[in-house]
This record gives sequence, C-alpha cells and structure tokens, in this order.
Amino acid sequence: MTFIKIEIDGHVAVVTMDSPTTRNALGTDEQYAAIEDVCRRISHDRNIRAVVWTGAGRAFCAGGDIKLMRDRALGGDIEPIQDRYHYKEGIHRIPLALYNLEVPVIAAVNGPAIGAGLDLACMCDMRIAASSAKFAESFVSLGIIPGDGGAFLLQRLVGPAKAAEMTFTADVIDAAEALACGLVSRVVADEALLPCATEMAGRIARNPPHALRMAKRLLREAQHARLETVLELSASFQALAHATEDHRSRIDAAVGRISPKKSETAS
Repeated sequence: MTFIKIEIDGHVAVVTMDSPTTRNALGTDEQYAAIEDVCRRISHDRNIRAVVWTGAGRAFCAGGDIKLMRDRALGGDIEPIQDRYHYKEGIHRIPLALYNLEVPVIAAVNGPAIGAGLDLACMCDMRIAASSAKFAESFVSLGIIPGDGGAFLLQRLVGPAKAAEMTFTADVIDAAEALACGLVSRVVADEALLPCATEMAGRIARNPPHALRMAKRLLREAQHARLETVLELSASFQALAHATEDHRSRIDAAVGRISPKKSETAS
C-alpha cells in the first residue's frame, strides 16, 4: 500500500498520509522514501504553489510506530553507534524533506498529532486544527527524547516555556489550548477542516509562484540568521523578483487600478 497519496487541483496539492489502520504512524524506510519523493515532486513542479498536508482516517499522525519501537528495544542487538545512523538515515529524512520543501505547506490536523506526528505538523508553515485534534510532545512518556527535530521546531512556535512544559510533562493538549499557545492559527469544525485548509491554500496559490518560494525561504532563514544576512538574502531575492514577468504584469495592473481616470484628469 502506498503511504502517501497526492491530489492536485489547479495550483494546490493535497497530500494525505494514508494508513488509517495504524493512525498514520511512522517507522519504515518506505514511508520516509514516500515523503521524500512527494516533497521532491512538489518542489520540482513549478505549477504547484501551495500544499495541504493531512492524514487519512481519524488521526493526523500517531507518531512513531510503537510496535516497531518495542521490537527494537527488546531485540537489544543494535549498537548505539549504529542506532545513530538508524535515525540519520531514517526518520531524519522527514524534517529535512518537509521543512525544506520550497512551497508553502498547511498542516490540516484532522485528529491526534502525537510525538513525531506533532513534530511533523510543526515542520509545516501553518497549522489548522479540527476541533477534535489533540497534540502531545509525548517522547519522555516512553523514556525517549524528541529524536526528529522537535526540540528545534516546537519552541519556535509556542516559545521556550510552553515547549518545555509540553516536552517535560508529555501532556496531551486539545485544539483550544493549541490555538491559545500559537501552535495552530485556526480551529474549525471537523467537517470544515479540509474546505478551510484548501480555501487558504487557494488564497496563497493565487500569488506568483517564484515570489512565494523565495518568501518562504526568507522566513526559514530569518529564524536563525543575523539581520545583515537576511537583508543580503532579501536584496538578492528581490533583484530576482523584479526581473520576473509576474512582477511586471502585476505592478502594471496595480498602477492601472490607481491611475486617475481620463474624465478626472480632463476636469
């Protein structure tokens, strides 16, 4: 079965993690490869301008597959140095692929987003939650730590103190609390989730594609770079943007809308 399904409507791609029987849990090389492949496909398709990322069934993503974790824990035959590569060559492929995807991504969180599932949602640019959604940075409850970038991602969204609370308690929070702490930007009724997310994606996708991609890169770099570095990158990107046909046609149309009418200039 294919873990990732993609549907493209105009300039918007809807990506669905499609393993409802496992609540879209993560843990196999095939899944990591599927996520890498769809991110690569989207980045290479200049027609796609926005992405909605969601899960099939009643969960967004239940996190790591705990059955596979148990098998590894009880097996006891993996050297720690080899386990390091298990992560680097395994689940780390997800944050590198999704976080660096050039196109703006909206996570449509349709149910529980737990552990690695929460971190996956944090890799997206925006998050809209169904009212039934639940969130937890649950790693310590299983005696492990956020191994997929959660320590980097979560505190950039909710701040260091709230991220520490969620990480150290492993408590589950509901959609209302996620909205209050800034983890999500909107909460909607379950049945309205995909329509709301695709409508937002459509509003993004009506803008020029190259400007969208460069604006996303600026936002990513601005999270950790010095102001001077961001200004230098902004100047370079702006020079490219000014040279596009999209900019020329849109600025011409904008000037046309605000130019005085002939009847006004003649009076």
